[in-house]
This record gives sequence, structure tokens and C-alpha cells, in this order.
Amino acid sequence: MPRTQVGIVGAGPAGLLLSHLLHLAGIDSVVLEARSRDYVEKRVRAGVLEHPTAELLREVGLGERMDREGLPHEGLSLRFDGADHRIALTELTGKSIMVYGQQEVVKDLIAARLAAGGQVLFECTAIAVPGVDQDRPAIIYRDPAGRTQELRCDIVAGCDGFHGVTRAAATGLTVFERAYPFAWLGILARTPPSHHELIYSYSDRGFALHSMRSPALTRLYLQVPPDEDLAGWPDDRIWEELAARLRTSDGFTLREGPVLEKGITPMRSYVVEPMRYGRLFLAGDAAHIVPPTGAKGMNLAVADVRVLARALTAFFQQGREDLLDAYSETCLHRVWRAEHFSWWMTSMLHRFPGDDAFQHRLQLAQLRYTVGSVAAATSLAENYVGLPFAQ
Repeated sequence: MPRTQVGIVGAGPAGLLLSHLLHLAGIDSVVLEARSRDYVEKRVRAGVLEHPTAELLREVGLGERMDREGLPHEGLSLRFDGADHRIALTELTGKSIMVYGQQEVVKDLIAARLAAGGQVLFECTAIAVPGVDQDRPAIIYRDPAGRTQELRCDIVAGCDGFHGVTRAAATGLTVFERAYPFAWLGILARTPPSHHELIYSYSDRGFALHSMRSPALTRLYLQVPPDEDLAGWPDDRIWEELAARLRTSDGFTLREGPVLEKGITPMRSYVVEPMRYGRLFLAGDAAHIVPPTGAKGMNLAVADVRVLARALTAFFQQGREDLLDAYSETCLHRVWRAEHFSWWMTSMLHRFPGDDAFQHRLQLAQLRYTVGSVAAATSLAENYVGLPFAQ
């Protein structure tokens, strides 16, 4: 019967980075992923790496392609009142962000794990994680041939996202949740970005975001109702609405191009406490979801597994359990800070159903204060570039 020290469910950034960090510490792990390698390497998700995330990737030997192909940004724009208002991230904090797609991080991690002889088992679907409340847990999974297999381990890391199987194995968790009354319609277009930095736009018609994935690929989003039918949004309508919401009084021109991908993302905040149940440790989206406005999802996953890797290293090398015992509390300090920041950005920049002229004026007042006050702009900047990791 196969056995490893740490069984990891999910080959997203959390699971793969955890496996890489454990490898560097001499700890064995096996990663199980329900999807194919091709699917996870092409799955477009987040694109903004916080300063601490980018630094960590460099420290552990994963920064070479990121630094060559990624797009460092020293600021972002809040667009309202028909004009851009730049938040000078680097000037205010001494730090920057890196625009580098999540799928590119995943490609780098998979290549590193396979080059090191790591076990990343694709098309292996975890169906149960029995025994996590005991000393010898296991992961039951179906292999690519449909056969039921069992992986024995000392620790199970649940990195399988919001819809994964691992969280369901834990009992007694407290759920904190908030659903937002809108969603994001997102597109990936083959066109150079229309602006050299990210644009967060507040308008009477709703929120819009201008982002990018490379010098030739632009990522754009529109606020839409949560039950919106994607079929009602042909490409021409999307470009018209983006142009209307991103319009400025100085004649900003939105570059259009072929739409390569299109989808609707619901907006929610979700946290479970604690992030541990016996020998099961939840990380990333398995434990928490943030609305994407604050660009925190992947960065929180990275922060989680950094804490978990250190705790597991102390456990396996020194027999210490104190860091494992502190895992959930340590991570949740950062999680709730990110939840608040993401909620604040979302509330400031979106039009809510039923909002009246009074609410509209309040949001404009908040935006004007944020860009006009050094203290307020610094608060936004230091949260956006990422607070230091827990030591």
C-alpha cells in the first residue's frame, strides 16, 4: 500500500508550493489532482503576486521565469469622476507587485516538482480522507483507470479548493460567509493592454477592471448581476460596456481584440475556523474565499502553505507539534485582514442593488479621500502590495 509523509489533495498553487517547500526540507509528499496536467496549466485565475509572494518564489528557486516574463507594477489607478487617480504603491511602501498569471506559477511549480522526482498524480480524484482524527489518516482516490486506490500518510493537506472533498471530512468547523449581490464577467483578450497599470473603475454603470497577463494579453472585468446569462453578452456588447465604464474626460482609448476566454465569477467571502481538524490541514480556497477585488486569493494560499511547511518541518525533523497547533490561528490573522481589505475595496468600487444617490455620494467621498490623503493611500498601498509574512 503506497505511503508518504504528507498527502496533498490539489495541484493548484497551494498544493504544489507546499510539496516544493517540503521537498526542500527533505520531507516526502504526494500530490493528487483530479484534473489533467494540461487543464491545470491552462486554468486562468489570479494574476497579481504580492511583494512577499514574489520574494518567496525567488527564495525557493522559482523566480527565474517570473522575473523574465512577469510585469512588475509600481502603482495602480482608481478611476472615477472621469479621471485616473494613481496610487503610487512603491513610492508609498517601497514595494511593488508582480503581474504573473496563476497558471504560469503552476507551470513553474509542476516543472520544478517533476524535475526533482516529485510525485504529482494527475487525473486522480480524491473521494474520501478517512482517519484524519487519528494518527494514520489516508486518502482514498480513483486513479486514471477508475480503480479505487489508498494513499497512507501522516498528514493530509487539503488544498483542493472550495468544492473539494477535504473540508467535508472535518467536523465542528464554524463557517463565516457573505455573498455579494453581483458577479464579475471576465474576458481574456488578445490585445496589448490599454494602460501600463491596473485600473479599478467606479462608474454609474457599475465596476470595471482593466488588468493584463502579458504585453499581448489583456484581462478585463465587468460587474454584472449574479444570475447573469453569459449568452446575453456577445463580444461587441462587452467591449461597448467596458469602453463606457472605463471612459475618461481626456479621451482614454480602450484597445479591443479577439476574445479568447469568457466567464462569470460569483463574488463571495468565506472563512472556516479552525483550518485544522486532527491530522487534516486546510489551505487556500479550501479554507477561505475572498472577492477578487483585493487580489488576495492566491497570495493567501501561498501564505498558508508557508506557515504549514514550517510547522511540518518542525514536526517531522524535531517532533514538535506547537507550530502545528498554532497553524490555524497564525493563518487566520492574515486571512481576516485580507477579508476586510477585499470587502472594503469591493464595497467602495461596486454599485449595490438598491443604492440611492446618498450611497453614491458616500462612495465618491471615500474614493476622493483615499486618493487625496497620503495616510489613506498608504493604507491601501500597504495592503495591496502585501503585509509581511508571519515570522
